[in-house]
Amino acid sequence: MALLEVAANSVASAFAAQEGGAGRVELCACLEEGGVTPSHGTIALAREGLNVPLYVLIRPRAGDFVYENAEVEAMLDDIAHCRALGCDGVVVGALTAEGEVDVDVCALFVRAAEGMGLTFHRAFDLVEDQSSALETVIDLGFERVLTSGGMRSAVAGASSIARLVAQAGGRIVVMPGAGIEPGNVLDLREATRAREFHASAKKHLPSAMRRASGEALGMGAGEIRTDVDTVRALVAALA
Repeated sequence: MALLEVAANSVASAFAAQEGGAGRVELCACLEEGGVTPSHGTIALAREGLNVPLYVLIRPRAGDFVYENAEVEAMLDDIAHCRALGCDGVVVGALTAEGEVDVDVCALFVRAAEGMGLTFHRAFDLVEDQSSALETVIDLGFERVLTSGGMRSAVAGASSIARLVAQAGGRIVVMPGAGIEPGNVLDLREATRAREFHASAKKHLPSAMRRASGEALGMGAGEIRTDVDTVRALVAALA
């Protein structure tokens, strides 16, 4: 049976992922911008209420993955914070301006996360040479890499993901993510031979406010939340 990791953008989403049968939760905020590090309260409450492994996204801002020194320091502090709260792992990554894995910065992350699980996130999809980058990530000590194969969706990048899975040869988990749904995950598993999959399984909820005037101001338009039924359908498809 393959494992499903769910990207959860709130405490409610994390609990929905667990209720639906997810094997692991990746906790983040601002999922619509690719995810950033969630707040202290969000991490603490999720850790307290989850029985499945909890990994936290360490990303100080949206945008690219080339970080200034102050951002790196903030990320190291966030990793230490996750360790103190008892999180099982962190999801992190950094690149150079030339589109290579930033070995020096990532080595700092690996050292800070010693004893915790480590996933290299979809910054991997922006590298110039994924084959070379995979070897670098393995050498650094990451246990997993999340990738769409350098395409907008994992389905579109399935052939590249399959090559990465073969290259990894069990040395690291290659986890497809981006655009994964109950209707395509089984075909994706067959095409890639991957054993772990990453999905947000999200739905849009309407605003709980009786007045909708806030939408004109770009506020109060409801929320994105992990959908229990979608998680269940993904888990069933992978069973």
